[in-house]
This record gives sequence, C-alpha cells and structure tokens, in this order.
Amino acid sequence: MPHLAPRPWVPAACETRVQQIARDATAASATVAARIEALIARNSAIHDAECFNLNPATNVMNPVAEAALSRGLGSRPSLGYPGDKYEMGLEAIEEIEVIAAELATEVFGATHAEIRVGSGALANLYGFMALAKPGDAIIAPPAAVGGHVTHHAAGCAGLYGLQTHAAPVNADGYTLDLQGLADLAGRVRPRIITVGGSLNLFPHPVREIRAIADAVGARVLFDAAHQCGIIAGGLWANPLAEGAHLMTMSTYKSLGGPAGGLIVTNDAGIAEALDHIAFPGMTANFDAAKSAALALSLLDWRDYGPAYAQAMVDLSQALARELSALGLPVFAADRGATQSHQFAIEAAAFGGGQAASKTLRKAGFLACGIGLPLAEVPGDLNGLRIGTPELVRRGVTPADAPAFAALIAEALRSNAPETIAPRTAALRQKFTGLHYIRA
Repeated sequence: MPHLAPRPWVPAACETRVQQIARDATAASATVAARIEALIARNSAIHDAECFNLNPATNVMNPVAEAALSRGLGSRPSLGYPGDKYEMGLEAIEEIEVIAAELATEVFGATHAEIRVGSGALANLYGFMALAKPGDAIIAPPAAVGGHVTHHAAGCAGLYGLQTHAAPVNADGYTLDLQGLADLAGRVRPRIITVGGSLNLFPHPVREIRAIADAVGARVLFDAAHQCGIIAGGLWANPLAEGAHLMTMSTYKSLGGPAGGLIVTNDAGIAEALDHIAFPGMTANFDAAKSAALALSLLDWRDYGPAYAQAMVDLSQALARELSALGLPVFAADRGATQSHQFAIEAAAFGGGQAASKTLRKAGFLACGIGLPLAEVPGDLNGLRIGTPELVRRGVTPADAPAFAALIAEALRSNAPETIAPRTAALRQKFTGLHYIRA
C-alpha cells in the first residue's frame, strides 16, 4: 500500500492516477531508480524527438546553461550579501550571483534585479508585498483577456489578502478600456495596477496606465512572464521605460532559461523592499545553480536577443495566417491575430481548449487551453493558445508554417489524430539543432 493518502478534493481520475504511481513506487529501490531513469528518457523522447512544443509557457534551454544545473552549485546555501556571506566557501557562487544580476539589468534596461525568486508566481507575490499591504485594492486584467490567476483571489494576490478588481475592457473584448480603468481607479483607489498575463497579443498601453496610476497614487506592476523575451529583444517597448514601476517574469518561457522568477526595477525604494522580502524574509537559501544557468541564458539574449525575438514574432504571425487560411477560427484574425510570439484559436468547435490540446497531443503537438473573451465552453476553456519560442529555437521558420499549419488543422479536425503522429515525428527529425544560443 502507498504511503500517500487519497485526497477526496482531487478529481477522481487524477487521484486514481496518483495512487497507481504511488503504489508502484513502493517497489524495491533498484526498481524505482530504474523506473525514474526510464521516465527521464521517455520525457526526452517526447520533447526532443517525437513532438513539437506549441506551448509559449515553455522552451528549450541552451545545453551549456542546462548543464550548469548539475555541477554542484544548487546544494550550497548562499545566505546574505556577496562579500559577507553567512556560510563560508561561497567566493565563486557569490560572483555568479552578481554576474546574473548585472546581466539581468543590462538585458532589461534596469538598475536593480532580484534574481533569488523561485518562480514567476512568487515574483508577483514579492511585488505585491513590496507595494501593498493586506486589505489593499489592486486592479488586474480579467482571465478572459489573459489575466493570470496570481493577480486574483485564488492566487498570490488573494492569498496575501489583496482585493482584486477586474480591469474593464473595450467592446472588442480584448483591449483595455482606459477611460473605464481611470474611472475604476478613482473609485477603488488601488495600490497596484497590473499589466500583462498569460496571453499577450498586442502591446499594452503602459504610458497611459502609468498616468492613471499616478492620479490615484498607485504603482504599475508589469507581469512579463510571457513577454520577457519579446521585451529583451526590443520588439516591444520596455515597460520600465514606459512607466512601469517594476517588471516581474518567469525565466523559462520566452526567455528560455531555467525554471525560476526574476524582478527588475529602476526604483531604488522598491528594490530595497524586494531585497528584504527575499532575504531574510521569503527566500533565505536559493538555488545557486539556477543563478548560473540564468546568467548563461542571459548571455544568449545579449548576443542574439533582437534576432530571436523577431524570429518568434515572424513565425507566430505566419502560423496564424496559415491556420486562418485553412479555415481555423484564429482569434483576432481581423486585426492580424498577433504582434507577439503567441496567438489563440477559438476552441469551441473542437470541444474547448483543453480538449483541443488533448487531440493535438495524440498527433504529436503540445499545446494548452486559454481563456478568451468569447462565449464559454462548458467544462473547458474556450481558447487554444499557440506560441513559437521553442519552435524557433529548434529552427522552424515562416517558410515551414504551411506544413505545420496543415498538420495542426488536420489533427484538430480528425477523428483519429494519432494516425498523424508518425508524420509529425518525421517532420520533427528535420529540426535537430538549436538556434539563437551561444555555443
């Protein structure tokens, strides 16, 4: 019998899966170790040989950066400031920390960087804690336009005790209603107005939002979890230069680095607050291996950032055009679908976004659902999100878009998408290298 107790609050099918895996893990240690090795190999086959990743929330790392994660750094606690660490023997690690922070400020046009954050979600929490106190109001994009759960009641904002008000949107259902935002801010007097989220198709009006924030004494937090690569590459205006007080992000999505979070700002007061939240407050020890991998990843952006960002947007627009031409309901197609590395397909015709993702998985494409400002799909999301960071890093270009779009469209319309998987795998073998990385 497994030691993991059944959890009645978890969906039954999920818990059945968990309990089966847990039972298998009670086998002899050698058996379990062999199983783990086999699972690692299987994961590599899925992502590196059989499938194409269309998910903008993931990427493939520079192998040099990835190798840094297993070179004996991560198990070394590193508490305190470089030059006066609590533990001894950290002369090398503290230098890596400073290099990572310096590169982050260079790449993102900032004066301060907090690299110790464990994830993008925690980066948002650190930002909320630095700018507001429990009970304060904030304004955040609603889920229907890509607003992330961490900005709302069920996520970090709500768990910290903030009261989230959904930002109003225009009649087009997707862009912010700036006059409505100004009116709402005047009524609720937020401490924070957040910008950005899980689906970003067109540049956000950061300057105008900053003016609204200034009028009510609020700060602007730009969540660049998805857009950090496009910003680092200079294709979208830098939110800090446009007026955002701080920018939070994940480091493993369009940025293509290790799993983790990052915060940058040009405000010394905010930087000091974040510093104290990180240590001795919320972080204490952190993964020094992640710092090294992040630094190496940021060097890729220093050297190849503009080209990589442009390639991501070019491929995103090409795929959206091709899928639309094949009759798929690409969201906002009348506006060009996207000026970003991601776009969305209206998913109701395919059973919903997650249902469509499961169909595509059988055909060898990895994607996920997303909320759109459309009629709801009962029991599912109403959009399918597609992104290009990993495709581009693996060498896919706009010239390949017709072939990719044809397979994706065929899979979504197929009653037997698994029959398409061999063709996807064969196409996958044409893209074995990595691009826009330093050797």
